[in-house]
Amino acid sequence: MTHLKLTTSQPIESDLPAVLDMIHALAAHHGDTSTLTLEGLSQEARGWHCIIVACAGQDVVGCAALLPMGQLQFGVRGMDMHHLFVVAAHRGRGVGRALIDASIAVSKQLNCKYLTVGTHPDNAAAAQVYLAAGFDPLPDSGPRFRIRL
Repeated sequence: MTHLKLTTSQPIESDLPAVLDMIHALAAHHGDTSTLTLEGLSQEARGWHCIIVACAGQDVVGCAALLPMGQLQFGVRGMDMHHLFVVAAHRGRGVGRALIDASIAVSKQLNCKYLTVGTHPDNAAAAQVYLAAGFDPLPDSGPRFRIRL
């Protein structure tokens, strides 16, 4: 495994350009065009998202972004790992697993009772990583809807 430094509090402002590049790369991988700007990421990182950064030396080599969730009727907090990305040169070195473990730890520190993550239906490798990390598959939750604001 690459020697890593994980930042589980608010990321350092100087890390955000690399995190933004990873967000754009992940969006492109899924056929999306990210419209997030550095200013927008800086704002999101200060409250709405919990961003975990993995560094090897001075280089940002991976990140995970967590979003709060909940089941108010049960008084239960949860977290969703909305993004997980590792730069290509550092894949297969334990960076992704370290980010998953850090995401679990942060969620526990915030008194969350669960952590969710989704994958593309064709990404069997990612599914196996999450299963190996202790995640359970979730049943289809049924129809969901949204309205643009």
